[in-house]
Amino acid sequence: MSIRAIDVFRRADWLTRERVIAYARIFVGVLVVATIGWVALSKGMIDIAGHPLGTDFLNVYAAGLLADAGLAPDAYDWHIHGQVEASVIAYDGYFGWHYPPMFLFLAAPLALMPYALALVLYLAATFAAYLAAMIRLSGRMTGAAWLAAGFPAVFVNLGHGQNGFLTTSLLAAGFVCVEARPIAAGIFFGCLVYKPQFALLLPVALMAGGYWRTLMSASITAALLSLASLAVFGPATWLAFFGSLEPTRTIILEQGATGWPKIVSVFSAVRLLGGGIDVAYAIQTCVTLVAMAIVGFVWWRSRRLWLGVGCLALAIPLTTPYVLDYDLMVLAVGVFALARENEETGFRPWEKSLLALVTLTPVTARAIGTALHVPIVPPVLMLALVAILMRVVANPLEMRVRFASLSE
Repeated sequence: MSIRAIDVFRRADWLTRERVIAYARIFVGVLVVATIGWVALSKGMIDIAGHPLGTDFLNVYAAGLLADAGLAPDAYDWHIHGQVEASVIAYDGYFGWHYPPMFLFLAAPLALMPYALALVLYLAATFAAYLAAMIRLSGRMTGAAWLAAGFPAVFVNLGHGQNGFLTTSLLAAGFVCVEARPIAAGIFFGCLVYKPQFALLLPVALMAGGYWRTLMSASITAALLSLASLAVFGPATWLAFFGSLEPTRTIILEQGATGWPKIVSVFSAVRLLGGGIDVAYAIQTCVTLVAMAIVGFVWWRSRRLWLGVGCLALAIPLTTPYVLDYDLMVLAVGVFALARENEETGFRPWEKSLLALVTLTPVTARAIGTALHVPIVPPVLMLALVAILMRVVANPLEMRVRFASLSE
């Protein structure tokens, strides 16, 4: 590759805001047309690929039906839960329910409606929350709504009927509030207890950054939600949940029942490349610790909030062995936060291209993993974290300010 060609990606001057907004608008147009066509060609809530419309939402709806019938513990019995799914949509397959009991607070009211209405309302409401949170996170930058709606992971999340919009909106809303309304920020973060693996890095960042009120608020919120679910759905539901963790770990994660290309974690990457289970766990643990150290260092040393937010959001998929391509919605928080940071400080070499690469991973990871048996998410995210780390280390002034403040 020539020096001129390398420089195109090193500087990425062609990747202007106007051009990115235009790409997002095109993507939204394609998404709308594809969604209408997909639904129009479906029969009996089964799409042209032979899967239920909403796919993973079916497990939420079935769990809600069981909770409404006073049988919440049975949501964790794969046989009973599968029978309920089949009663909703006749389908030769199964979508397991792996969430903690507090997520039944959302599943139960949705199951009071017909499936199609519940699916539309669920996706529309969570998408609206995602859109609003991302616009605020961006600082209301020009074209933010188009950029959020056109983020490629939106397509993956919509197709699966998943909760990526909800997770992303809670994370984004928390960071929007963390400076001015730390208690509210903690409430948003605490609600992520329904997906605890995505909240692993939050205590690290909040402690390193000194956001103690937010951390306390998040802890209390998570505890109250857990206690409320215990009171409403009973201890048997929690026991059933804990009992379901073992088959989830062995069958879904370790044996790869979902498919290695669809799981985009470090653990899955090692398995996709032929590594054994013990090796995969060892490498996953090492990467998790490195990611936690980077996040902690960036939040401790840098006083740039959006740089820290971007670092944390891009590190989240690296810290859990169980993260799927639709979970990469969370990368929108990282991309938007880093874009906001660079609006103020300017892009360093390669950063624009790296952000573009991160943005495209949700819609390319599974295809590349399936066709070439090459995992792309972990290396791309690690490169992005290294770039953030280099940016922080390159500013010794902030280190001196930190040490001065600590010595006072």
